Amino acid sequence: MIAFRAAVFAAVIVLVPSLASAQPESLTVYKGATLIDGTGAPPKPGMSILVKGERIERVWRDGEVAFKLPPQTKVVDVAGQYVLPGLTDSHQHLATPPARAWAEAELKRSLYGGITSIRDMADDLRNVADLSRAERIGEIAGPDIYYAALMAGPSFFEDKRVHAASRGAKAGEVGWMQAIGPRTDLPLAVAQARGLGASAIKVYANLPGETVAAIAAEAHRQGVPIWAHAAVFPATPEQVLDAKADVVSHVCMLAYQVSDPVPGQYHNRAAVEEGRFGKDVHPAMAGLYARMKADGVVLDATVSIYEAMKGRPTKPYCSTELAARLTHEALEAGVTISAGTDGASAPEAAYPSLHEELELLVDKAGFTAMQAIVAATRNGALSVRKDPDFGTIEAGKLANLVFVAKDPTADIRNLRTVVTTVKRGVAYSRADYDPQADLAARRSQP
Repeated sequence: MIAFRAAVFAAVIVLVPSLASAQPESLTVYKGATLIDGTGAPPKPGMSILVKGERIERVWRDGEVAFKLPPQTKVVDVAGQYVLPGLTDSHQHLATPPARAWAEAELKRSLYGGITSIRDMADDLRNVADLSRAERIGEIAGPDIYYAALMAGPSFFEDKRVHAASRGAKAGEVGWMQAIGPRTDLPLAVAQARGLGASAIKVYANLPGETVAAIAAEAHRQGVPIWAHAAVFPATPEQVLDAKADVVSHVCMLAYQVSDPVPGQYHNRAAVEEGRFGKDVHPAMAGLYARMKADGVVLDATVSIYEAMKGRPTKPYCSTELAARLTHEALEAGVTISAGTDGASAPEAAYPSLHEELELLVDKAGFTAMQAIVAATRNGALSVRKDPDFGTIEAGKLANLVFVAKDPTADIRNLRTVVTTVKRGVAYSRADYDPQADLAARRSQP
């Protein structure tokens, strides 16, 4: 019986590749759009993009190159439209606590709003991994999800959110949310995160600088990026950068570098001392920006979360005005800034919150529309990994594209004129999306 099963299994291995090879990859040309490639280069009118399967095969100006397309190639006329790389929201939470209907509605709104990638910054990874599988194979409509496993000091795990994201298990003792202490086996802890399919480790709170450095060193040894809060309390922003974090989140957390003293824990910390910031760039902040530029650290600024905090009962840790100012300073210093939200639009909104973040970057942080576009395209991809295969429009990259009816470099609000989103070569027409259809699910946000 064992020999028979082995023979059948061997036959399956032989047959499956032959079936796959019998189905050629689809070919589609999007012809005649104005190209905004995500690098910050000026728009190029009259461009065409050949998509083969899930990747970009070729990009050229109409009439510039003569070659013959295979007869099965589908040609889509997009003259008059503008094409950008699919957008990335570099800071989202899809499952704290898990709420499947809400998450699916948010993912759908994101995809039809031009977002093709999301960086999930620590949640119940049992749920997030299943959402990622479902969107990846087309069971649900949504962006690709790149997600982090969380590490924090033991005292942080009194937080009710980690218990909500660890139901059925003990918070701090699960692979997706680990309490790190002096006796933690860091190679094993990192390996457990990798085993869950995590794209990175998020270093969150209540850890000293030397522990942050030890986590980062082991993660990098195993090829895992570090996505960290810009201040980990008591670890300072400077210590987070010393640890070689790849991405730091929340621009206002950088401002704790000028606090005296830096708060010792994440919970119940004092607000940023905004009175310490004069008219000019604070020397301590200038030093952080220079380090980040030199080391290629991405700043996930999340300006919109400070705006959203204005309506909350508790006082925000930082004003929108300071967040916008610091983000502008970082931009001027040459820091790579990505566009992340850490929140959702109002349930009735037709477009996802990333559009609000981009508009704040332009309106309050002094970005040009093109700089905001780069933050949501090339830089968003760089917030996921240093060698992304998406985020710009060029041969070999994933065919993640968004076509809009109006020029977003003239007005960033023109990104709200999405005509079609293409994710991994599959087209999703905005005309097929009904913002009201999933409104009840979006209103069920936990």
